[in-house]
Amino acid sequence: MNQDIASLRKSYERAELNESASEADPLRQFARWFDEARKSGVPEANAMTLATVGSDLRPSTRVVLIKDFDERGIVWYTNRQSRKGRELAGNPWAALQFHWVELERVVRIEGRVREVDDAESDAYFASRPLDHRIGAWASPQSQPIPGRAWLVAEAAKYAARFMLDPPRPPHWGGYRLEPDCWEFWQGRKSRLHDRLRYRLESGQWIRERLSP
Repeated sequence: MNQDIASLRKSYERAELNESASEADPLRQFARWFDEARKSGVPEANAMTLATVGSDLRPSTRVVLIKDFDERGIVWYTNRQSRKGRELAGNPWAALQFHWVELERVVRIEGRVREVDDAESDAYFASRPLDHRIGAWASPQSQPIPGRAWLVAEAAKYAARFMLDPPRPPHWGGYRLEPDCWEFWQGRKSRLHDRLRYRLESGQWIRERLSP
């Protein structure tokens, strides 16, 4: 055993999460925590881990960025021909996780994923910086490539082709996870963490405390 790693630990003592002070609706609770994370200066508060499972039943994770959320769910955008896109096409159930280390908080979200409609994807794509839009054309995401020079050359090719107005690639668009389960985790002293889970039952959110 690597003792240097085994001895790493931290006492969580920043805050608490009580039923009486939490929202009855998990979306409102998430909006509150997300706003607090942004205002506190947490680096990339919008970064979340996306977990999918392929047809081989092997789970995979990667970090993506939340781009919108409302009562319909959590939205992000990506290449739909990527590994995550292919896995979601075969198995539309996924999980998300936010980890705001500085606030000693974690939010876990599970549910079904659906593609965002073309109009919404078009609107978001048009709002992206030009080099990001070119990159969406240049990168065959998750596929092997000869090297970085090839990728740079592809970007230059598409920049010359589209100039200042690249359209949204047909293989690129948004996804929306429709939550049926949320968990809010607040680190506490002595590893007696606060965990509140919200699960959807007959159209109503049931809030319950989980043992840490």
